[in-house]
Amino acid sequence: MLINRDREKLLHAVAFFAENVDKCGKIKLFKLLYFLDFEHYKLTGRSVTGMDYFAWQMGPVPVELYDEISSPQPDMAEILSFKEIPVYQGNSTMLKVETKKEFDPSYFTKRELKIMHWLADSYKKELADDMIEATHLENLPWHQIYNVENKKRALIPYELAFRKQEYDEMKKVAQAHLEVIQKLS
Repeated sequence: MLINRDREKLLHAVAFFAENVDKCGKIKLFKLLYFLDFEHYKLTGRSVTGMDYFAWQMGPVPVELYDEISSPQPDMAEILSFKEIPVYQGNSTMLKVETKKEFDPSYFTKRELKIMHWLADSYKKELADDMIEATHLENLPWHQIYNVENKKRALIPYELAFRKQEYDEMKKVAQAHLEVIQKLS
């Protein structure tokens, strides 16, 4: 398996959240990664992990990671483990994320680390159920795709991280840059 920078960031972002939030299960992890990627995209125009998220019923899901968790690639298995633990007085189970190797901050920029720490502090004690609500708020990307456009299990475009006004302004700036480049060519 070819390991690239996005993959290394993904693995170490998962390790960071596993080390820094309570009850870091699969659902909570997916929400944290979604918030990380979309917040960073809103600020910089690029995600942290390079993952795509899809609008599933319970919220945004990075399908590639979802599929891999059941059979981790060697690089993931070296850093992370996943184990079923009982929750709700043993009436259900949660797939808990644990680290085998300590989080390495050298993979991340200061901005990325700041967002990660902000998310860990904000959601440290939250349960996955509470985070599901946070991803389903009106005018947020999941809500737009899943409810407004009624596209179940569809890709959530990163551009939806911008509010409509911000997006329109960004398109104007991009168009102006494109026109300058065309004139110079």
